[in-house]
Amino acid sequence: MDHSGHGMTMDLPPFTLGRGLEYSPDPYFLIGCLLGLGLYGWGVVRLRRRGDSWPVSRTVLFTVGVLTIALVTCTGLNDYGMVMFSVHMVQHMVISMVSPILLLLGAPVTLALRALPVAARRGSKGPREVLLALLHSRYLRIVTHPAFTIPLFIASLYALYFTPLFDFLMESTVGHAAMMTHFLAVGLVFFWPIMGVDPGPHRPGYVMRMLELFAGMPFHAFFGIALMMATEPMIKAYENPPASLGIDALSDQNAAGGIAWAFSEIPSVLVLIALVFQWYRSDQRQARRLDRAADRDGDKELAAYNAYLASLQARGR
Repeated sequence: MDHSGHGMTMDLPPFTLGRGLEYSPDPYFLIGCLLGLGLYGWGVVRLRRRGDSWPVSRTVLFTVGVLTIALVTCTGLNDYGMVMFSVHMVQHMVISMVSPILLLLGAPVTLALRALPVAARRGSKGPREVLLALLHSRYLRIVTHPAFTIPLFIASLYALYFTPLFDFLMESTVGHAAMMTHFLAVGLVFFWPIMGVDPGPHRPGYVMRMLELFAGMPFHAFFGIALMMATEPMIKAYENPPASLGIDALSDQNAAGGIAWAFSEIPSVLVLIALVFQWYRSDQRQARRLDRAADRDGDKELAAYNAYLASLQARGR
């Protein structure tokens, strides 16, 4: 039975890392990855040609982010993910929690706003104006608000895996691709307000961002623990793995739960480190701005405060 859409049958040989990393492209994701890299590269080249700089680190982060998507969708991992729950969970965790973080740290929206040309005529709308309108739209305010992103992040686990919807999507490569696209989109809208690199309608303070980050992670851990502790297969699509794989469905499910649990911890730590670093840099920039302002006006605020203290002392005599 052709189940993967890559010209392979369900009778795959036992999984090894080498087989999992063999080139096996999904046309939809391959084109998407190449298009993403091409557009980002165009933006960087456009800035450089007009003499503007763009951090190399952001280009590297975005490129690695795209490559992580290709890693789980254009290799044998995509084939094995159709018949092995543990491999599918690696795909899910990478594309929903690792890829979005790397892509967002690459600041693609900021790059687009700087690289896209301004509309030729006043009042007309070009690509840059359309992007700005979207960034300030009510729709984006809703989909990036924690009241929406946190429940969506949680529902993408429980409402998908523990309902017939997952089995329905796994019946076709189109459904599987749609599921992976959904995972990526959910990760992007969840981490976008938290990472805070690109402009957006919802930009809370750093403490609130940390609270948003950890609000959804316990549910992620509970999901993994539920799979690890189950005494029977819970996902119909994986309850009868091909005999050629030489695996037990319950053991494979327990491994999938361990992967989900681990990924609730590792990306959280990485994001937390990035947030602390951003917070530190923000404080440093604020301190430099205050120092420059003090140099320009002779530190009028300090002089006024000293005068205020002197007046209080004079009154007390």
